[in-house]
Amino acid sequence: MKQRVLTIAALFSLCPLAAAHFILPLFHKVGGCVRLRIIQSTAHLSQLALAPSVALQTDFTGAMFRANLQHTGVYQTKGVRKLHGVKWKFKTERVIEAWFSSPTVADGVVYVGSDDGYLYAIDAQTGAQRWRFKTGDVVYSSPAVAAGTVYVGSHDGHLYAVDGATGTEKWSFKTGYRVYSSPAVADGKVYFGSADSYFYAVDATIGQLKWKFKAGSWFVSSPAIADGTIYVGSWDTYLYALDMTTGHERWRFKTGDRVLSSPAIVGETVYCGSMDGYFYALAASTGVERWKFKTADRVRSSPAIFDDSVYFGSDDGYLYAVELKTGREKWRFKTGGAVISSPAIADGLVYFGSAGGILYALDAQTGKKKWKFKSSLGWMRSSPAVADGLIYFGSDDGNLYALH
Repeated sequence: MKQRVLTIAALFSLCPLAAAHFILPLFHKVGGCVRLRIIQSTAHLSQLALAPSVALQTDFTGAMFRANLQHTGVYQTKGVRKLHGVKWKFKTERVIEAWFSSPTVADGVVYVGSDDGYLYAIDAQTGAQRWRFKTGDVVYSSPAVAAGTVYVGSHDGHLYAVDGATGTEKWSFKTGYRVYSSPAVADGKVYFGSADSYFYAVDATIGQLKWKFKAGSWFVSSPAIADGTIYVGSWDTYLYALDMTTGHERWRFKTGDRVLSSPAIVGETVYCGSMDGYFYALAASTGVERWKFKTADRVRSSPAIFDDSVYFGSDDGYLYAVELKTGREKWRFKTGGAVISSPAIADGLVYFGSAGGILYALDAQTGKKKWKFKSSLGWMRSSPAVADGLIYFGSDDGNLYALH
């Protein structure tokens, strides 16, 4: 695989602020786009809003669940350091009191699923509906966008490929049961799990099956990808590492309960939570446990990774910040209810929702609350996405919000 290094001198010519912070990135090709891997940084990268000239980092950043293929939850964009209020909100035809799908922002459009069975495309600045696409059941899966196509799963058992501009179906792929898992797109394939206990690789252009892998129970967890390996959890209590090309199992790690949390990868370590109340750090190549951290309840939230810390929520009502290398707690923040929402990081802040119907913004280094936003009712299970100074998230009150 051909790689190329952007030197500090070249970075100065592109973005003086980035060079001043001594950031050395490595770019490499994944699935027809260029991905950024941070080798070393002595600055807080989330404080940098990358200029368009440095947007080589990836076509996928901000265009899938957890922001990138490694699922670090870090958005290289301007966040909301001071809350001014609601820029807009969009009401769906919600039929049950749950909103699990998390928004994805690409090319000025917010894509999100709803329990009314629709996939929506909404103007990111105005909140106006551009189109909606009807599936056969609720949509808890979060969309991925690649090469103008939106991919999303539905409880009707299908993965759909929809034209991002028109909302027209390109193809659909039928599994044996519900698709909770949020897809990842790389190397011309779409990777996702199903509640039929299979994990699938499907051709991104025509929807043809490439391979499938059988686990012992449902796949609700969403896949993270790095260095030719797919990492994903299952209800059978295992976290799996699969060969990206063949689907062959490389290793599995047994936790004490179901794995709903979606893993994240940085360097040689995979991080993931389990319903057994533990948060795990495993060697990416072997699955050997490096450390584990005990919370007081289930861990359904997926982690975010920034600088030397990993952030995740627990049903015990806390958001935790833990040292990447040691698993030592740095700080914890108490909310008013279970934290199922997965944290997003931008501009030095951590954004996440809680069962109390509140979206929080915390200082990533100290855990100090910067601001909070209360919705009209219900939980915030949806995980926020950040783009161009706006935060997007769904609430159980049936609204998609854009805060500024």
